[in-house]
Amino acid sequence: MATPLSAAHRDWRTKVFAATWLSYVGFYFCRKPWSVAKSSIGKEADFDATSLGQIGAAYLIAYAIGQFLAGGMGTKLGPRVNVLLGMGLSIVVTLMMGITLDAYVLAGLVAVNGLAQATGWSGNVGTMAAWFHQHERGKVMGAWATNFTVGSLTSTWILSWVLGLGAWRATFYAGAAVLVAVWIQFYFLQRNKPEDVGLAPVDDPVTPGDESVTPEAPPTGFLGLSSVAWTNIMLVSGFYFFAKLIRYAIWSWVPYFLDLNYGLDKDAAGYYSTAFDIMGIPGVWVTGWISDKYFKSRRADVALLMMLLMTAACGALMVLGSTSVAVFAILLGVVGFSLYGPDALLTGAGAMDIGSRKAAVLAAGIISGFGSLGPIVQELVIGKMYDSSKGDLTPVFVLLFGSAALSALFCGGLVLRRKLGFQSV
Repeated sequence: MATPLSAAHRDWRTKVFAATWLSYVGFYFCRKPWSVAKSSIGKEADFDATSLGQIGAAYLIAYAIGQFLAGGMGTKLGPRVNVLLGMGLSIVVTLMMGITLDAYVLAGLVAVNGLAQATGWSGNVGTMAAWFHQHERGKVMGAWATNFTVGSLTSTWILSWVLGLGAWRATFYAGAAVLVAVWIQFYFLQRNKPEDVGLAPVDDPVTPGDESVTPEAPPTGFLGLSSVAWTNIMLVSGFYFFAKLIRYAIWSWVPYFLDLNYGLDKDAAGYYSTAFDIMGIPGVWVTGWISDKYFKSRRADVALLMMLLMTAACGALMVLGSTSVAVFAILLGVVGFSLYGPDALLTGAGAMDIGSRKAAVLAAGIISGFGSLGPIVQELVIGKMYDSSKGDLTPVFVLLFGSAALSALFCGGLVLRRKLGFQSV
């Protein structure tokens, strides 16, 4: 049984939950200006889809590298310092991105932004691991991980509205201003662990590491993680590679396609694209709640069911996606509902379970790092697909379907490991 929490514990848990949740929402306001303004930038600077994809890939490559660095830095510096530095650097480079149209300068700035943004997920997940019991992480992280759906949704809405009012440069300035406010609240409300404010640590009702270690496996190994834990990390990373490929493909290209292929105005294209994020909010909460309520914290089982639904939705996109903007938006919503939940569950609560309190930042950083390679692939490939097919979206839909099927396959691997007697997420 877990030790009952004091009133001070509960008060600080509320502050930490709010601070970290808002932090990750705020990161999106310096992450999304590029995708929201991409079509306008391309038209003004005469960039084709391939060129825009290459600039966007600079961000994603740096973001992937930064995930691995952030996992190590977060362990040494602590999540608080790491995230504050990341938010501060992201604010500066986002402001600078609003004053240039030089392709090389833009690529350099988005790359620095990628490194800065990489501090957000592992740092905030690591903080949450120190404040919440293992048995409650499914429902807690199900609610907490709405941050990236709410962040993507609200930033796209607000920045699309700003874009509709005037020049694309204003989207970068507005995004930076929001993150400044978020930085301030994080500074005052976030603490890495209960011990930092004179409270007893939050003990797990199970032995730390039980989620990732079999009785035969030692509890420590390379970087403090057992071979069983590393196998789980690699399977979750494989899932995340393809799931994140889909998520970033939709974030990065859907407003662009809605403008060029469906004839929507630049701000309307941004609004329609948020069908994906709107449905992701209930998807995250439902998936987390179900995993604790009915699956006894077996994250992979419920994730597999949701990924099979997403595969079916991506298959429907191949057949029906080009028929009308309404059908496209509805199917986009189904993909969002089925994707966001497993995404948040396996990379949030799952990473906590694999790494335990001591290695949660490291496990989250490694998983997110490998997963972040998927967005690089889509950014480079989709732009070339679109140009070479002269604007036909069918090859893009095929890519999404194949990625969905492979992400489901990795979830199946996690489920199979548990049935074979290995500990899994």
